[in-house]
Amino acid sequence: MSAEQVSSLCEQLVKAVTVIMDPASTQRYRLEALKFCEEFKEKCPICVPCGLKLAEKTQTAIVRHFGLQILEHVVKYRWNNMPRLEKVYLKNNVMGLISSGTQSILEEESHIKDVLSRIVVEMIKREWPQHWPDMLKELDTLSKQGETQTELVMFILLRLAEDVVTFQTLPTQRRRDIQQTLTQNMEKIFSFLLTTLQQNVNKYRRMVGATQEQEVLTTPQKTDLAQQPKAQANCRVGIAALNTLAGYIDWVALSHITADNCKLLEMLCLLLNEPELQIGAAECLLIAVSRKGKLEDRKPLMVLFGDVAMHYILSAAQTADGEGLVEKHYVFLKRLCQVLCALGSQLCALLGSDSEVETPANFGKYLDSFLAFTTHPSQFLRSSTQITWGALFRHEVLSRDPLLLAMIPKYLRASMTNLVKVGFPSKSDSPSCEYSRFDFDSDEDFNAFFNSFRAQQGEVMRMACRLDSRTGFQMAGEWLKYQLTAPVDTGPMNSKTGEGLCSIFSPSFVQWDAMTFFSESVISQMFRTLDKDEIPVNDGIDLLQLVLNFETKDPLILSCVLTNVSALFPFVTYRPEYLPQVLSKLFASVTFEVVEESKAPRTRAVKNVRRHACSSIIKMCRDYPQLVLPNFEMLYNHVKQLLSNELLLTQMEKCALMEALVLISNQFKDYERQKAFLEELMAPVAGLWLSAEMQRVLSDPEAFISYVGADNKIADPVMEDPSGLNRSRISFCVYTILGVVKRARWPAAMEEAKAGGFLVGYLPSGSPIYRNPCTEQVLKLFDNLLALIRTHNNLYMPEMVAKLGETFAKALDMLEVEKNAILGLPQPLLELYDSPVYKTVLERMQGFFCTLYDNCFHILGNAGPSMQQDFYTVEGLAAQLINSAFINLNNIPDYRLRPMLRVFVKPMVLSCPPEYYETLVCPMLGPLFTYLHMRLSQKWEVINQRSILCEDDAADDNPESQEMLEEQLVRLLTREVMDLITVCCVAKRGAEHNSSVAVDGDDDEAMATDVTPPASAELTELGKCLMKQEDVCTALMITAYASLSWKDTLSCQRTTTQLCWPLLKQVLPGNLLPDAVSWFFTSVLKGLQIHGQHDGCMAALVHLAFQIYEALRPRYAELKVVMEQIPDIQRDSLEQFDSKLLNPTLQKVADKRRKDHFKRLITGCIGKPLGEQFRKEVHIRNLPSLFKKVKPSLETDVLETNEDGEDLTVLFEP
Repeated sequence: MSAEQVSSLCEQLVKAVTVIMDPASTQRYRLEALKFCEEFKEKCPICVPCGLKLAEKTQTAIVRHFGLQILEHVVKYRWNNMPRLEKVYLKNNVMGLISSGTQSILEEESHIKDVLSRIVVEMIKREWPQHWPDMLKELDTLSKQGETQTELVMFILLRLAEDVVTFQTLPTQRRRDIQQTLTQNMEKIFSFLLTTLQQNVNKYRRMVGATQEQEVLTTPQKTDLAQQPKAQANCRVGIAALNTLAGYIDWVALSHITADNCKLLEMLCLLLNEPELQIGAAECLLIAVSRKGKLEDRKPLMVLFGDVAMHYILSAAQTADGEGLVEKHYVFLKRLCQVLCALGSQLCALLGSDSEVETPANFGKYLDSFLAFTTHPSQFLRSSTQITWGALFRHEVLSRDPLLLAMIPKYLRASMTNLVKVGFPSKSDSPSCEYSRFDFDSDEDFNAFFNSFRAQQGEVMRMACRLDSRTGFQMAGEWLKYQLTAPVDTGPMNSKTGEGLCSIFSPSFVQWDAMTFFSESVISQMFRTLDKDEIPVNDGIDLLQLVLNFETKDPLILSCVLTNVSALFPFVTYRPEYLPQVLSKLFASVTFEVVEESKAPRTRAVKNVRRHACSSIIKMCRDYPQLVLPNFEMLYNHVKQLLSNELLLTQMEKCALMEALVLISNQFKDYERQKAFLEELMAPVAGLWLSAEMQRVLSDPEAFISYVGADNKIADPVMEDPSGLNRSRISFCVYTILGVVKRARWPAAMEEAKAGGFLVGYLPSGSPIYRNPCTEQVLKLFDNLLALIRTHNNLYMPEMVAKLGETFAKALDMLEVEKNAILGLPQPLLELYDSPVYKTVLERMQGFFCTLYDNCFHILGNAGPSMQQDFYTVEGLAAQLINSAFINLNNIPDYRLRPMLRVFVKPMVLSCPPEYYETLVCPMLGPLFTYLHMRLSQKWEVINQRSILCEDDAADDNPESQEMLEEQLVRLLTREVMDLITVCCVAKRGAEHNSSVAVDGDDDEAMATDVTPPASAELTELGKCLMKQEDVCTALMITAYASLSWKDTLSCQRTTTQLCWPLLKQVLPGNLLPDAVSWFFTSVLKGLQIHGQHDGCMAALVHLAFQIYEALRPRYAELKVVMEQIPDIQRDSLEQFDSKLLNPTLQKVADKRRKDHFKRLITGCIGKPLGEQFRKEVHIRNLPSLFKKVKPSLETDVLETNEDGEDLTVLFEP
């Protein structure tokens, strides 16, 4: 092709590129130009000469970059079809560009260097080593030409390592060839990198040194200005060499890193003091020190604890820190801190193993420097050190080392400072703030970070106190005494709770808060560590007395005081005479007010104090019931007195105190006495709950709406709330029933239960049957509870919603807080803590309905475990529940259905004894599962339709945020339903289900790739019972398999791994209809189409499809028909797979190989991520094998799958 053609084409291309890059171009022009350029790359036969012409030095940088992109495109997509001579021509010209076709190192644009190195790497990936054996020599020769070429060679070597080893972006055989050849030549490559680094650093230092000396001389004209760029060029090469080393150090044999007496590590340490190169050097050092591998190979790394290395590391840290806060120095400090952490980890791994490593002589120096990072103003640096401190304190050898033990008081002292929550990026009240502005985008970010940092510190402090409990306790005591006497400093911001009170940012409060956390961590650990007679009881009791005598009207400080009371409470077990004082302190706080008799609502801080006091009392009664029992009468009288005034406490507070009493009553260990007490305690509730008026209200939705005031129109929605008292009466009854059901229990020891009259008989299996002293009281109130649940469900009927008053039209909606939690929106930072909680009457009404609904179902969920057979044998229980809890489900929104399944159905089913499955559980779950499947299918249908019609015609009355909320709710409901089915049907493995999977967890939560379900995933007795009933069996199977193609990855993965196969296995012996079998199999393939882009899901679904095909293909030829419809399936490969599967005489190929073969067959239906769906495929051909194979090449390595020697016959087949 003539030069004129190339020139004219190039002119057009230059114009097109100029149009594309010109901000003033119109959209149409730009698109046309883009189309012209893309078509040229795809179709033009003279791409290479045009690309080379455009890449000439004389062109502008943008045009050159485009020319090089053309060449890259040619190598990536046309290489396989190019004649050999053209390949050689292109290769030689590209090497020529490196040699003489670029500007000098300091002038050339970095994107030009980048694309040039990419082209060379793309050629290497296709031709080296088989067809281009001299590649390394050529690079070496180029590097001798000067700095410009050397830097490009560094880029090439780095990019090659990244593509081949780090990202593995090429076919297996090519990758193996290149990696093995790199490894064989690693000694040469490493020495080349090291020499390059050393030479350039030396030149750079000499010139900089010379320049500095000349500057000292007075005659300025002597300074050689030409030296400056030369030094910069050497520095650039040094940086490139360090970056390239970083790409290799991670994976090469450790011997290369430690060769020559650790020459590389020594150089890196030296460079830590070279401002321009220190960050690169620290990166390399960090990667080297973080290496895993055989302990024997890692031993030489201990050289870094030597005098020289330690000196360089520490002096670099001091210099960087001394420069003040400059971003570059701060980044370097972070790297150095990571290096020290990694060094600590290596020491912990090597010491005490069999590798004969001694504690280094400089261990003390190391600890001092590490402590310096722990006391640095940057909160981020402080937090970076915690994991290593933990490892040191835990280590079997080091934890006994006197140097480390001497460090514990210093570490704890540092923690006292580090626990103080300061350093918000928006503030300037601490040196940490400046650093936080580099590390955190907002106060919310910092707050989340600090909370996890503090929890981590708590862990490490507890480990330190295991080694030295007394020091920790002594420090906690000193700090506590100091805080109790220190004057209160509220800081510039006054709390809205009242004048002179702390806000959460006040200096006094942050100190109290930190001290409380410290003392809690330290004291709890002391009781675990020391023997009983070693506990400093007198000191502890002295502290407790000081705390009990301390008076404050500040709610935030009082909350800290209460925590300290709880932390010191274990001392009371040694001196029970102090218990009444503790109780008085807690009871006084239950009724805490800042301003007595104030009409304004309480602030959040005040509510928290009261709630805190209640939970402290409950905790005390739960953990130390024997201790509190002698003071039961005093406690009871306190509570009676508080309950006598209806307005003194909220319903929640009243019930908390009643729960505490019930917990102590469990210690009576006398059925009749406890029953009489519970009857007396619940008498007011029973009187109210069973009254004629309440019965009318609870069983008629309209009367209920009127009674709670939801049909009114209210003029002043903040202050006016005429029906508040009515609502609180209903809440009080429901809270109390819940508290009693949850807390009343028989004695744990069978002998005590028998003696106390709790044992009523034995099951045929020999297990004891107990009775609960609360049963009679609770069952008396049961009918009205079911009536309330029925009424509540019926409130959602359209005709009832229409009866809500104007103010309360949205009374049944979700609370804002719930919405934010579901959408994952962060709660605003804690400034809100102290504004009075002025809720509108609508918000109060929403809260009432939400809590009431949840609590009713909590009662039903707890009733089974609590009352056992007395509950399960209630006459017609199944019918009663179906007629109340499961009525009008069609109108009940997702956010109400979820808690019902989680807090009622699931616990009830899990605690139900097998003898009630037939009479209670199956009649209830059958219709429920059928209904849930129908409901979820419809919901997902709507979501899928919505994503198809995602154009602009969506109605405005359903804004995007609302759609997102609805969609997320459907997801969460789906997870809840699938979790419920799994819990009912599949045998628990370990404690997996007890901790009810956090269903609100992030979608990304560990998408595990370990997917082969354990062979033991069997059906439970309940599962078998449900599967016997045809309609229930159908509902379960269809829900499980249909859910695989609903757009919720987490639910899909759980269902695939835990549920699908056990359910199908149960029905295999029967006669399944061919259509059903095809549908199950197709559902799994559909799931793959939607979720195949996620590794965890893909592996699980492939495994399931493989199981189904293997088990059912011999009986159902229909499965093959389904397989044949998979896009791009290779028919002959399918025939081969089928014939092996159907021919029982053939010896079976190993499982992994069969599965791999199957996966290749169904590749056509495995979904890809959006980013890859339209990507042009790059094909890299394999070259003749470098390494002689001993055996014929099979689909996969025969020996890999045949450790146990089966199937070796394949080796000898002709």
